Amino acid sequence: MQTGTPSRQKRHGVIEAMAITVGYARVSTTSQHLDMQLDALKASGCTRVYTDTASGALSARPGLDQTLAELGEGDTLVVWRLDRLGRSLPHLVATIDNLTKRGVNLRSLHEAIDTTTPTGRLMVHLIASLAAFERELTIERTIAGLEAAKARGASLGRPTVWTPQRAEAAEALLTAGATVTEVAQALNVSRATVYRHANPPKTVPTRTCPHH
Repeated sequence: MQTGTPSRQKRHGVIEAMAITVGYARVSTTSQHLDMQLDALKASGCTRVYTDTASGALSARPGLDQTLAELGEGDTLVVWRLDRLGRSLPHLVATIDNLTKRGVNLRSLHEAIDTTTPTGRLMVHLIASLAAFERELTIERTIAGLEAAKARGASLGRPTVWTPQRAEAAEALLTAGATVTEVAQALNVSRATVYRHANPPKTVPTRTCPHH
């Protein structure tokens, strides 16, 4: 869902290059309301706001996809709170990294994070470090758990390659931000097996056409 006014001015049939400020809001259930987030985002100067109603790490978020596709170098994305932006900590870090590489600024109103400032950039680096630490711990715990299950006599190999233990472990690893290759290595299966059974998340979308 999109609210707000068009983000580009048009003179003599030519779209002017200008930085825009776009907001993104999300609630987890239909019983929750977006009003508080929308009011805060509009007050912060957003000319357009995209919204989603989604819960769970794998829920589709077309509003977020549209938001990311809209933004280009020099633009600013504003969220009410960082947890509105990412499905999980790894997904949040991947989204922020995607924005940074494309020259898009990020502001989070609740945490007072602004990546145009040194303090804001430091906060983003700390979040990324925390996500990496969590990911390594999850991989270690998952491997240890599989080895313990094998020692107890649980069947982890053929003829049934994708066991319930592996399914649970793959979900935990992917949620923690592990790559398909890392999951395959940790579970001692092929990448094709992971893709076939675990439904790994897609990459963060990028803008398909320039506006500058």
